[in-house]
Amino acid sequence: MSAEVSFEDLVAAHARIAGHARRTPVLASSTVDSLTGARVFFKCENLQRMGAFKFRGAYNALAQLPVEQKRRGVIAYSSGNHAQAVALAGRMLGVRATIVMPADAPPVKLAATRGYGAEVITYDPQRESRETLARRIGEERGLTVIPPYDHPHIIAGQGTAAKELIEDAGALDVLLVPCGGGGLLSGCALAAHRMLPDCRVIGVEPAAGDDATRSFRTRTLHTVHNPDTIADGARTSSLGKLTFPLVLRYVSDMLTVTDEELLRSMFFVWERMKLVVEPTGALAACALLENKFEAAGLRIGVVLSGGNVDLDWAARQRLR
Repeated sequence: MSAEVSFEDLVAAHARIAGHARRTPVLASSTVDSLTGARVFFKCENLQRMGAFKFRGAYNALAQLPVEQKRRGVIAYSSGNHAQAVALAGRMLGVRATIVMPADAPPVKLAATRGYGAEVITYDPQRESRETLARRIGEERGLTVIPPYDHPHIIAGQGTAAKELIEDAGALDVLLVPCGGGGLLSGCALAAHRMLPDCRVIGVEPAAGDDATRSFRTRTLHTVHNPDTIADGARTSSLGKLTFPLVLRYVSDMLTVTDEELLRSMFFVWERMKLVVEPTGALAACALLENKFEAAGLRIGVVLSGGNVDLDWAARQRLR
């Protein structure tokens, strides 16, 4: 398996997941256009199977496993969305899935992962490394490790979201993409680079976990340990060995948003667009709605990356 990721890999991934992943809608909002002075197109991956873009990469990766690796099964580690994606893709492809998840992962994500038939092994993120734990269990059981972002098949699969957005919305001046470990961002940036060479791709991450932004600015890989942010899908320690160079090559800029801003934007999308997005899923929209860059007069694509939010938690935030 080559570690390189090309646009041709992305096109092949799109054909591979066709009929399995949903071609999620691209929606617009006259309210958002009026507020920003831009023409905005939202790629609704919150409406993807299992509620997030992660299904694209997981299905693409599992579908390409050799027969013997499919028979033995896979192991993944995730705070929730990659967990659910691997569990669902495994169920669809007949591949047994074991998932390492933090004990404090959102209950809705733990329940959904188990509901898709995966074995869930929880750990204390303050005391254990999920990567080390997954690798050890994988070696003991003969399971293939499917990482959440730093894998060529995962990256190619995630990039299909931007491919569809551009095909459906047409030319864009700016593409805003949430960033955790960089799988979605690097895949989408690769798609935009080939399809719209003049489009600026901007990654957005939580201010409390700004390792990718610091890495982008200094061109040196930075890390952060268990960042304290409500964007649980972006609590990654760093960009990956594959995603970091892709981000440096194809991404135009990085922006950060605070948790307070993120909550405000998340509820705005809920209330004004009638779309349920999780905090991580609202990162890109937040950069636009909180005026983190000059948007007036531009055609802007925004990836809403997921909608797996704990509604009880969200209600408590709203009542604070």
